[in-house]
Amino acid sequence: MGVDASAFADEPAAPPVWTLGDPHLNVVPRTPQEAKRISDVTAMPTDFSVPHRFEEKSAGAATVRVAKSADAFSRPSGNITFEDELNFKVGNGLFRKLWVSAPASTLASDGLGPLYNARSCQRCHIKDGRGHPPEQDDDNAISMFLRVSIPASAATVSATAAKIADYITTAPDPTYGTQLQDFAVQGHASEYRLDIQYTEQAIALAGGATASLRHPEYKAVDLGYGPLHRDAMLSPRVAPQMIGLGLLEAIPAADILAQADPDDADGDGISGRPNVVWSVEFDQPMLGRFGLKAGSPTVKEQSAAAFAGDIGISSPLFPAGAGECTLAQSACQTAVHGDGDNRGTEIDAEGLELVSFYSRNLGVPARRDVGGANVLRGKQVFHATGCAACHTPSFVTHRLHDQPEQSFQLIWPYTDMLLHDMGPGLADNRPEARATGREWRTPPLWGIGLTQQVSGHSYFLHDGRARSLLEAVLWHGGEAQSQRDAVVDMSIADRAALIAFLESL
Repeated sequence: MGVDASAFADEPAAPPVWTLGDPHLNVVPRTPQEAKRISDVTAMPTDFSVPHRFEEKSAGAATVRVAKSADAFSRPSGNITFEDELNFKVGNGLFRKLWVSAPASTLASDGLGPLYNARSCQRCHIKDGRGHPPEQDDDNAISMFLRVSIPASAATVSATAAKIADYITTAPDPTYGTQLQDFAVQGHASEYRLDIQYTEQAIALAGGATASLRHPEYKAVDLGYGPLHRDAMLSPRVAPQMIGLGLLEAIPAADILAQADPDDADGDGISGRPNVVWSVEFDQPMLGRFGLKAGSPTVKEQSAAAFAGDIGISSPLFPAGAGECTLAQSACQTAVHGDGDNRGTEIDAEGLELVSFYSRNLGVPARRDVGGANVLRGKQVFHATGCAACHTPSFVTHRLHDQPEQSFQLIWPYTDMLLHDMGPGLADNRPEARATGREWRTPPLWGIGLTQQVSGHSYFLHDGRARSLLEAVLWHGGEAQSQRDAVVDMSIADRAALIAFLESL
């Protein structure tokens, strides 16, 4: 494992050579002495009789104490200053704001839609936690939608994108864009209704135990603007948890790229690849970090894209007042939008920065029962089974000039931030930048044991099909097939210990 970042410029079809750095960060370079200390402190554990040093502080100095309420994911970084806590609270207000349609007397809050999935960020990321399929909705909050695209071709790649055509694998549906919206403001038709049907599959486990997996089938029905393109590809998405995003953003790109092994040179069956995406903000290719397929390079760009696609709110990065509406949706294009006042866009640069600051600084709760005998046994099983080959336990973030909360922290996110082929069972068959239709970014595991407390459910994976952590593990295939099979074959005691360890994260 371990290759130079520039090596990835030759995958998959010899695009131009790019250096994937960290233009979004104001970095203080590491000294050789610091690099040695980092290598030592992030080494894989060999002694499972006691907790790893500093392991209980999942986010280093930014770690927060565990709240006993559903607000466990909504506290600011543990090392935030008093002044910046005020900025955090203002950003929280914008994150929770309910947007209204234009024109309205509340000029600072108008511009919703005309097509949208939710009226606020909080309506998908409820309590800053994980979303869920529609069957769990009891308050009309929408936590799930369908991405849509068609295969890219020379005819669909714009002149602006032509210089990075090797990174373009899909194009928007000519009528519906890149995301289906199931709500619309008055006078406009919504785009669709999501229909989900499940089929159960029984799984026999060693020791006489059983589990059941539910196989979903998704359909976009009641289409409001005619049929989808004949080659349309649909991908279901549930809103992920929000904690620790600024720390993930501050991991050096070089440290992430060093773990990639696209040709499985070490023969361990794991061939993680980086996603490479075009940054609208920096006008250059960057390492993809955020989104279920690592399709966005920064917290700010991810936030702006969500404003546009989920709520129909324009921003300096995505300034179209019509949000996700396509040229084929003429009524949406010509509707009154909320960008005709002093803001310039429906959320201005200051507002977008405040929401981004809030999103970067949602604190990661401390580990629980880190020294418990069953948790330590589960940690040993986790490593012995090979789970850490993708779910990398720890990193040290960049030392930063202007982000003290994220600067030089030893963190334990349990992700390598890379793409992995998860097999046909989890495939959405929809590429995204360099991610194939079978690849997903390794999701961080920190905070996963608090999902029930925060979100009121225990649904996992990109579409919430797994109803427990065990089901989520049993859905693993592709590069993780051997790890999944090992969990099926292990003793009931070891399987329970593995789940106890995951629930402690």
